[in-house]
Parts: sequence; structure tokens; C-alpha cells
Amino acid sequence: MTLHPNSPPRSRRIVKGGIVQYSNVRSEPDYEVTVEKDIMVDMRDGVRLATDIYHPTINGQPVERPLPVLLQRTPYDKESGRMEEEARYFCQRGYVVVLQDNRGRFKSEGNFHKYIQDANDGYDCVEWIAGQPWSNGTTGTYGTSYGAHTQGAMASMNPPNLSTMVVDCGAFSNAYMSSARHNGAFELRQLGWAINQARLSKEASESAVVAKYMEGVSQEEWLQRLPWRKGHSPLKWTPDYEEYILEEWSRGEYDDYWKQAGLAGELYWDQWSDIPQLHSGGWFDSYTRTTFENYVGLSQRKKSPIRLLMGPWTHGQRQASFAGDVDFGPTAALDGNLAENWHDFRTMWFDTWLKDLGTGIQDQPPMLLFIMGGGDGRKNAEGRMNHGGYWRFENEWPLSRTEFTPYYVHGNGALSPTAPTGKTSSTFTFDPSNPVPTMGGAISGGLITPAGAFHQQERDDIYGCKPPYLPLESRPDILVFQTPAMQEDVEVTGPVVVNLWISSSGLDTDFTAKLIDVCPPNEDYPDGFHMNLTDSIMRVRYRNSWEKAELMTPGEICKISFPLYPTGNLFKKGHCIRLDISSSNFPRFDVNPNTGEPLGQERSKIMVQNTVHHTAEHASHVLLPIVPAAKGS
Repeated sequence: MTLHPNSPPRSRRIVKGGIVQYSNVRSEPDYEVTVEKDIMVDMRDGVRLATDIYHPTINGQPVERPLPVLLQRTPYDKESGRMEEEARYFCQRGYVVVLQDNRGRFKSEGNFHKYIQDANDGYDCVEWIAGQPWSNGTTGTYGTSYGAHTQGAMASMNPPNLSTMVVDCGAFSNAYMSSARHNGAFELRQLGWAINQARLSKEASESAVVAKYMEGVSQEEWLQRLPWRKGHSPLKWTPDYEEYILEEWSRGEYDDYWKQAGLAGELYWDQWSDIPQLHSGGWFDSYTRTTFENYVGLSQRKKSPIRLLMGPWTHGQRQASFAGDVDFGPTAALDGNLAENWHDFRTMWFDTWLKDLGTGIQDQPPMLLFIMGGGDGRKNAEGRMNHGGYWRFENEWPLSRTEFTPYYVHGNGALSPTAPTGKTSSTFTFDPSNPVPTMGGAISGGLITPAGAFHQQERDDIYGCKPPYLPLESRPDILVFQTPAMQEDVEVTGPVVVNLWISSSGLDTDFTAKLIDVCPPNEDYPDGFHMNLTDSIMRVRYRNSWEKAELMTPGEICKISFPLYPTGNLFKKGHCIRLDISSSNFPRFDVNPNTGEPLGQERSKIMVQNTVHHTAEHASHVLLPIVPAAKGS
């Protein structure tokens, strides 16, 4: 993994397989593997969860001495090829590995209710492991996405024998604020996940009729029938899945449901396990915000090492050097062979904290970030834009040298550090029946829209786009604010916050924001490449309180503030910084009907006139984390 030349020098650093390493000290594959299948482990309420145990063996006999244990709890079938392959990899290196199907999934008993069952079940599993003769009393956990959520949930309960975690692309800091709901709106990727997993549900496996029905469900068609209603949705034959989806969808207020362990980690940070933790993710991952929030919140409270790894990846795709239609160079991937180097990286982590091996990980700075940008902007052999980038160690978040700079929007479409002085505003018509299509971004969960970075021009292979496939900025319902071409390189790395003074003709509406790197034209991209970096949404009825909705007074000016996902990008000289403001981003988020009706229950939609104000008194702006160039660079 290539580091930026301005990174602090590190002794003993070697580069192997694309991963920064400090030592060749790590466990080797010295063991054979035997597996106990479907051990039924009792939870506190008597429900039994199916559990596989992988034992290191020598000459066919399990190692007699107690060993450290690695645990992954998953809704994705503990017997899938990927799960088994990972388990065998770690087991060969001297770890007992435990894989467990989540409650209500595959061979486990009980009913499945997404996210809210994993705190107690995880605690019970860790403590069960500690009582087994093959356990030395230490347990490390690992897993991506839902496998990360299960870790955060159990850590919220502080099980005594939880020893270390590798939390990859997940573990909610607050599922209401991002990842399930999103600043009051609803992330529709949850629908895609529910449909895909309902196809693998017990109802589908036990009934040929249900299985045939679920196989015929089309996301494209059902996204035209929102909101779904109980008994009249594509999930009607899988009631556990329909119940939790409609619950998440309709609970617009930040109530006790969203404050449960497993859904709101930030409320449990004080009691969260004080153990070594690695939180990893990608700039185009659906959990980027929650990854940084957990890192910051836990780092401020815990004595144990808390680390963060952030690459230019989509959800869980750390083996790729690209995201969407943009390539970040050969050093962007941990390695092209995920089955070797990501496993190897985690083995070093577990060896450090569970076997006391001197791998050198203890000496690393706490954060390793990939800063996007610096490439030539041309098209590579795979047809992707060369955006480039480099790795850099950092010590805190936000970076201590950050200069938070407001970039103000102006009536002439300018985006500038200079505040407006006139009395102008920009108004557009928001028609919820014609939403702005999602063009990339931080998406996961099986939604039909692709994640990553894309040129912001409509095309026929992305859901919601319509002929003649023009640039998004040509739509009349998108306000575009852009800087002149940069006269020097400008790095934007850190949290991004949008502050808007708005008004509407409706009782409720949404405002969206998207930060874009406008790359200049070249022979490969005659119109340039308008690369999305980060975006977000705000449901205005929650502008004053997440816990109590407050409808708007038509025409009344009010302020809304909301964070975009963090980013790390170098705007090269000649590039422009652009901010797009609109009121929809579909199907990334649900579309506000503008009526003020209870969320998820509306039957009608109305068009509204939405306005962004940019005056001396109401100076709408985006607050950018500008990182000064290193001296001598």
C-alpha cells in the first residue's frame, strides 16, 4: 500500500501484497481443521441458535489446550462458502472459530426481527463460548455489514469475555440518523435487502408457493408502488420481514424503538466494551458516517486502542481499486486477492491482541485514510476514469489542522468563500412523481441502483433515468452552485455539513445536497467528468427536533443543517467544487409526498415550490473541511 510522501516516517515498515505491515510475525497455517455442525446454543429466553465450531487439529485430534476463539454471527448462512472459507483460514492458524446463524435465520430457531435481537443474543453467545473447555476465555469477533452490526450490538452490552473486534462496514452509531433512516427520511436499500433475504427465509424454504412468489418479485415494479402497506406488499408471505420493514418505514420520530442497543450505539458508548477495536469502511459505503462516529465516540471514552481504516471502496469491496466508474489506482485495493490479504490483515490484528505477538500493529497511528484524487482524469483500459489517490496515516478526526471553511451559494450559481450581500433566492418546482434519479453514492443492501462514483449524467442502465439522458444539472429541479477552476490543489478531508435557509409552499418537504468534483474536459471526457463524492438528505418536518415532527408554515423561512457523509478528496488545480441542491434522490431515499401526512402511510402527492435563500441575513452554505497542503509539498 503506497503512502503519500508527506506521511510520517515509520521504522520497520514493509509493503507486502498491498497492505502496510510492520513485521513478518504472525500465525502460520500449522493446523488441520475439524468441524462440529449445528450445535444448538440456548439463549436466555430458551430459543436455540445453530452454531458451527471449527477446531484446530493435529493428526486428526483437536488441540487439547484451551485456545483463543473467533466468533462471527450472521444472517447470511453460516454454511455458505465464504463463511466456511474464512473460518478454515483462521482455524488453521490456531484459533477456534465459531459461526452462528442469527435468530430466525437458516437453522436457528425463533423469529427474525432485523437488528434488535443481536445485543442479548451476542452477549449470550460470547459468555457460552467462555464456558467451553476449548476456550481460553478470550474471544475476538469479526464480520462485514450485518456481521459488523452484530458486533456493535453485543459490545453495547459489554460481555465480560469479549476481547477484541474487527468491525467492517457497519455497527450503528445511530441507525435513525443514517443507515436505516437518514435525517428523517428512509433509506430504500432496506427494501432491497428485505426482498433478497425473504427469498432465503424459512417461509420460502418450507413452502414452494412462497418460494415461487418471492422469486418472481421485481424491485423495479414494486418501487413504483410506494409506500407499501401491510398485507399488500411483496413481503406479505414472509410476515417477519414485512413487519420489521413497515416498522422502520413508519417510525419517523426518534423514539424508544431507535434507541435500543444495536440501533443506537452512541447511547451505549460509555458501557461499550473497552477492548482493542478496528473499524473499517469505504468512502462510498453506506456506513461511512457511522464508522467515523463510532471511531470518534469510542476513542474519546476508551483506554484500549481504537483504530480506523478507510479506503475508496463501496460496501465491503476492499479488494477493488475502483468504485463505480472511477478508478483510484493500483494501491487503492488491499489486494486483488481478498481471500489472502484481508484475512492476513485480520490475522495480524487477532495475533496482536489474543496471542500477544509483536506484529507491530501496536505502533501504528490510529487512522489510515485513502485520500482520493491526483490522477490524470483520463479513461483507463477498463473504461474507468483515473482519479488516483494515496494512503496516509492520521492521528485524529477531524484532522487537527483542518480549516473549516464556509462556501456560500449565490444567486448567479456561484459557490464561493465570499458571503452573499444581495437579497436573492433560488426557487424550483419539486414534483414527487418525477424524482431525481440516484447516480451512485453510498449504497448497499441489494438495491438495484449501483454504488460508487459516476459521471452525473443520466444513462439507460441506471434506474430512474429517462431519455434523452442529459446531465443531471440540466434538470430544472436541481440548483447547481460551482466554484471557478481551482488555481491550486485543494484537499477536502473530513466531515461536511450543509446549512441552508429554506422555505416551501408545502407543509413538509425534503432537501438534498450532493458534493461533486468537476473534473475538466479532456479527449476521453469532452464534457469533463462530474464525480459525486458524498450526499445526504433532510426531512424538513424534523428541522427542530428528531423526536417530534413540526410541519412548516408555507412561505416561512427556516434554517436546516445536516451532515453529508465524510469524504477525503484532493480537488486538483483546474477542477471545480460543485454543490447540487434538490429535494429528491431516488431510490437512495424515499420521496417526500409534500403533504405532511404520517410517514409511510400517504396516499397522495403534491408539487411544491421549494426555495433556497442566499442573502446577507440568510447565507446558505456548505462547510468544507479544507486541509492545508504540507509545507514543501
